[in-house]
Amino acid sequence: MQIHRIKSISEYHRLRGLPKPQHPLISLIDFESLQYSPDNNHISWVLDFYSIALKKNFDAKIKYGQQEYDFDEGVLFFISPNQVFSIEVKINEVSNLAGWMLLIHPDFFWKTTLAQNIRKYDFFDYSVNEALFLSDKEEATLNIIIQNIQNEYHSTIDQFSQSIIISQIETLLNYADRFYQRQFITRKISNHQILDRLEKLLVDYFNSDDIVSKGLPTVQYLADSLHVSQGYLSGLLKVLTGQSTQQHIHNKLIEKAKEKLSTTALSVSEIAYELGFEHSQSFSKLFKTKTDLSPSEFRKSFN
Repeated sequence: MQIHRIKSISEYHRLRGLPKPQHPLISLIDFESLQYSPDNNHISWVLDFYSIALKKNFDAKIKYGQQEYDFDEGVLFFISPNQVFSIEVKINEVSNLAGWMLLIHPDFFWKTTLAQNIRKYDFFDYSVNEALFLSDKEEATLNIIIQNIQNEYHSTIDQFSQSIIISQIETLLNYADRFYQRQFITRKISNHQILDRLEKLLVDYFNSDDIVSKGLPTVQYLADSLHVSQGYLSGLLKVLTGQSTQQHIHNKLIEKAKEKLSTTALSVSEIAYELGFEHSQSFSKLFKTKTDLSPSEFRKSFN
């Protein structure tokens, strides 16, 4: 499939049949004003800027990474620069399309705290199937912020404009962060299923030969096996358990190590090897960090 990189917000406006943006580094777009062409249905896109979009009544399939998502209700999703996505739109069925899209070039954040802080918002790395489902109240809250940005965007640009708009963007991102935490909790059934599948995945991995041949499972391996992004899995686990994905891996490792130390006569070096460690010193160091005991001291406690 052809990949088309859009380097500037002005270029995006041209491709979508929009007038030239009022500011080259930021644009707020009403979806009702967008033009769609069937020629774009077989193209993957890469943006050189951030996109935050609230879509409603959008009959389309969006592919983001390896996941497809049907947008048939209002959801909020985020795309950061250099991420690949594609859109397949039913051209004859976009008349009811509503919502907004905020495009922000990274240069707009230059010499502001958000230039660094934006990296803390993990949801820019989430897949489309991990989009944020908003309640009516939450949507109204974000729409007020967008209205404030629009008012400032359409007013006369002065020395305060950038800082005011950036403060509004940061407020929007903080609300989105809050709403994602809520979503992790309220979508308990599906999220706890992910937790249960993670537990089984780790158990099966540590009971297989993979641990010897491939070493410890990586966060990427677990995320891929669970069909979620690394960032989403980490955010979900932190809300549900208070621990990161890496901590879950280490917990399962220590659990398996304790089992081998207490029920077998294998040496510490042999156990380290069976748990995927090339050097027993690395295993011993991690074990003591997690338990306050060396492997040998733990084994002696059972004698």
